[in-house]
Amino acid sequence: MGFYHGLSGLNAASKSLDVSGHNIANSNTIGFKKSRAEFNEMVASAMGTGQCPGSAGAGIGVSVAAVTQQFSQGVITPSANGLDMAINGDGFFVVNTPNGVAYTRNGAFQLDKNGYLVTANGDKVQGWANANATGTQPVDLQFPTGAGIPGQQTTSLNIQAANLPATAPDAATQTPPTPRHTYGTSVQVFDSQGVAIPVEVYFVKNGSNTWDVYDSLDPAATPVGQVQFDGEGKFASSTVTSLNVDPSGANPNNPPAPFTVALDMTGMTQNDRKWSVDKMTQDGYASGELTGVNVSKDGTLMASYSNGLTRAEGKVALARFTNPQGLAPSGNNNWVQTNDSGPVLYGSAGSGSFGQIQGCALEESNVDLTAELVGMMTAQRAYQANAQTIKTQDQVFSTLVNLR
Repeated sequence: MGFYHGLSGLNAASKSLDVSGHNIANSNTIGFKKSRAEFNEMVASAMGTGQCPGSAGAGIGVSVAAVTQQFSQGVITPSANGLDMAINGDGFFVVNTPNGVAYTRNGAFQLDKNGYLVTANGDKVQGWANANATGTQPVDLQFPTGAGIPGQQTTSLNIQAANLPATAPDAATQTPPTPRHTYGTSVQVFDSQGVAIPVEVYFVKNGSNTWDVYDSLDPAATPVGQVQFDGEGKFASSTVTSLNVDPSGANPNNPPAPFTVALDMTGMTQNDRKWSVDKMTQDGYASGELTGVNVSKDGTLMASYSNGLTRAEGKVALARFTNPQGLAPSGNNNWVQTNDSGPVLYGSAGSGSFGQIQGCALEESNVDLTAELVGMMTAQRAYQANAQTIKTQDQVFSTLVNLR
């Protein structure tokens, strides 16, 4: 009877209204992807192998084939949270939930009390602690928010840009001799406990294109070596490979053992300019507390510390699938892998077909409210039309029952 045609149509229209209502309710949910109800025609198959002309299978209604996710790109809007991230292109963030690994497009992240990068639901965001180890299995990302980072002892000192005046006379030929501090500089290095120690370097002209190098103003001190320049004023060679550092002066109560710092002077020159030191670097630092985290386009998390250090503390992992529509929604704006989605492939943002990550931004829902409201009106009319077919079939049935 035609009752069942209309009944299946009512169920289909009701499902379409449910899907539209769900989309509209999540129109402001970050990273939400709209759904679409898809329907199939149901046809009665004829029994046997033969079929008379004109007796093709009759339609018996409609069924809900699937409710599919539409993973089109949402609008990316800026935010004030440095940990907010949006994916521009293909890929999902990887999160560790109480029920296992899931995938999301919602990049509204924050740090919990233990320093883990988490979602608003407390799911831990996964990536790589070593920003270069992107070929391994992702792990939970954690930052040193409690104890901070310890100091690191300086191992090398690099004079990258400094100039000694070519017109300077030999120091010993002057009366009185040129003071040792005339061409000198000082820089802070750090011991194994993170305590800053001043290191001094002085240059005294001793012959053509040759300078003695001292590490102290003590009159009794002897040169630690020499640095030589060629006829064009470029660095030629140096007999100074390292400087000895005694931490006891800066830390008299509990000093660590003396240590050496490698000295690189290849960036020095000798020309007609005045004595100047433009750039010196060293690789040590004091202890520090975490002050902020920013993310780059490839997902590298750059952490800033109170000691002035900024370094990579990991990289956010992205995941993608051969068939994203095969993912199953698991709530909290997450999806989980299924057999239909295909295997997961991990990678970093910007590599291959993975999208890029935009920091201080969020991806809005891809729901088009205008289209959803029009769809609701269409589904409502379809519901009314199917109800009318049931009413009409009831009238026909009533006429048959009342025949005399």
